[in-house]
Amino acid sequence: MLRYVVNRLLQAVMLLVIVSAIGFAILHLAPGGPLSQFAASSQMTQEDLDRVTRQLGLDRPLPIQYLDWLGRMVRGDWGHSYRDGEAVLSVIGSHLGATLELMVTATIIAVLLGGWVGVIGAVRRYSLFDQLATVGAMIALSIPTFWFGLVTIYVFSIQLGWLPAGNRETIGDGSMLDLLHHLIAPAMVLALVETAMWGRYMRSSMLEVINQDYIRTARAKGLPERRILALHALRNALLPMITIAGLQFPTLLGGALVTETVFTWPGMGRLFLDSIGYRDYPVVMGILMFSAMMVLVGSLLADILYAAVDPRIRME
Repeated sequence: MLRYVVNRLLQAVMLLVIVSAIGFAILHLAPGGPLSQFAASSQMTQEDLDRVTRQLGLDRPLPIQYLDWLGRMVRGDWGHSYRDGEAVLSVIGSHLGATLELMVTATIIAVLLGGWVGVIGAVRRYSLFDQLATVGAMIALSIPTFWFGLVTIYVFSIQLGWLPAGNRETIGDGSMLDLLHHLIAPAMVLALVETAMWGRYMRSSMLEVINQDYIRTARAKGLPERRILALHALRNALLPMITIAGLQFPTLLGGALVTETVFTWPGMGRLFLDSIGYRDYPVVMGILMFSAMMVLVGSLLADILYAAVDPRIRME
């Protein structure tokens, strides 16, 4: 088991280096460059631009810039924002809580609701409920997140006035009830696709399990159907979902970026888009690396948990 974990860690580190190199090259070779915001100011002369270029180390070859950035990042210095000079880790930390709050809430909704729909759909296969759930899942997977977010704002905020149209809290309030009130709409939008995916995955996994011989044996022994489903079928059907849970993280991050933009949610997705607009490359690279780390950590934890449950994985 230890050898398996070490191999996966080495693979994760190599992948992080590759992601960082590609991301760094794309950002610094993109049109405009990190000094475009400075050059747009009428008060900046060419001498000032040259001085800022030297101070930021942008006059050096790109490979040297990358190696210098990578060395500082490994030591915990992720650079400073071009906008206000604040440390990148501090900028990310100030927005991380809002994103985690949104993602955790959406995940809980998706797992509970999608899991329930999947189990019922498998037990009552080809029933009206199963057919409606299948059609609903296909529709949910086809709807763009930004469109569903705009429709949610129009219906529940503008027409009905039940939910806030955006932001994380009401200025001057900040109570727990107010935070939950603002969280409902973006969490519902972010959880839409996840719920559909969890429902389909759970249905397929449950169908595979309930047709196994040990389930038929349990029924032949006269065990209650609820006990068979809860203690035997559901427990084994959840094993493949461990891997799926780790692989769902990139989808959540992508959905959070769109959702936070639509609802002006002050999380990392909104920060990422704002930083791109300002050509704040240190913050963009910081968010890129942090997101890549989170994705790899989720995948690594899923692999480790699955290997702990299924010893055959460790032997491969």
